[in-house]
Amino acid sequence: MKIHLDIDESYEETEITIKCKKLDEQILELQKYLKRNTSTIAVFKDQTEYYLDLHEVLFFETDLKEVIAHTRNDAYHTDYRLYELEDILPISYLRISKSAIVNTDKIFALTRSMSTCLIEFQDTIKHVYASRQYYKPLKLKLEERRTSYYE
Repeated sequence: MKIHLDIDESYEETEITIKCKKLDEQILELQKYLKRNTSTIAVFKDQTEYYLDLHEVLFFETDLKEVIAHTRNDAYHTDYRLYELEDILPISYLRISKSAIVNTDKIFALTRSMSTCLIEFQDTIKHVYASRQYYKPLKLKLEERRTSYYE
């Protein structure tokens, strides 16, 4: 695999082109990785479109047929479906139920009950629930983050 860089200050945005003989698993993984490194997402509130920094998003959830992005102080609508968000969000995001995806970097507390797990965030009253089947991957993700922090 060859990698070429063409650096020019006149370029308005970064563009990546992949030239390949055939579309194989390695190319698909590379494409998926590049898509996941996006740092903003287009969201809407009233009639205004905003470009929200993904590091500010606490979680995404569905409400009826809409997907809502929650920040500490606000909520925005997005045109993406949850399954589409799973493919483009950074690695810190994790599916926690059929109706929610959480930014694991923003989790402050977990309170477990028999059927769900309450997820709380710092400096906000917002919270979301992880269903029982998603609890183990969530716990592993948080452990992984904690151990890599101390290395």
